[in-house]
Amino acid sequence: MAYDSQATKARILTAAAAEFAEHGVAGARVDRIAAAAQANKRAIYDYFGDKDRLFAAVLEQLLTELAEAVPPTGEDLGEYAGRLFDYHLAHPQALRLLLWEALELGDRPVPDEPGRTRHYQDKIRAAEGGGEGDPRTLLFFTLGLVGWTLAMPQLRRMILDAGTDTTAAASTDLARLRPAVVAAVRALAEAGQPST
Repeated sequence: MAYDSQATKARILTAAAAEFAEHGVAGARVDRIAAAAQANKRAIYDYFGDKDRLFAAVLEQLLTELAEAVPPTGEDLGEYAGRLFDYHLAHPQALRLLLWEALELGDRPVPDEPGRTRHYQDKIRAAEGGGEGDPRTLLFFTLGLVGWTLAMPQLRRMILDAGTDTTAAASTDLARLRPAVVAAVRALAEAGQPST
């Protein structure tokens, strides 16, 4: 059977996404990525260079998949927030990778920052139809409401489950939080509209 470099790259990216989501860039090990991908370490370095560039490739793939799955359409911004919530609920690795990037890079530029900024410009243009307020701020808050709700299980538990039976609490049932996120985004968009 002939060597399939595309299949090998795909396996490496899948294995690297899992490794980085679990351990971050600093804690990730190329040996574990190679073993999980059924590839040799040399292939990883040949295809992607160092570990930082492999992480950048994982994020590029992640953001491409996210953009294709949840495109900005200029519809009701609350509906967009709901679709984004659903995506992140089904793909928790995506938020974990973005959180690791924030932890490890801090305020330094991210890989392909100009390209990623262009991606967000598309979302800002779509947010312009979501209300009369500043679309940049509205988009930022929308992403924050969705991301923070899903990325902080300890805060959900301590705030939303305090004094309740945690087996039935709303915070442990993320599907119950989705409408609240959608309503909050709609309220933000409406707050920016001029009164009639």
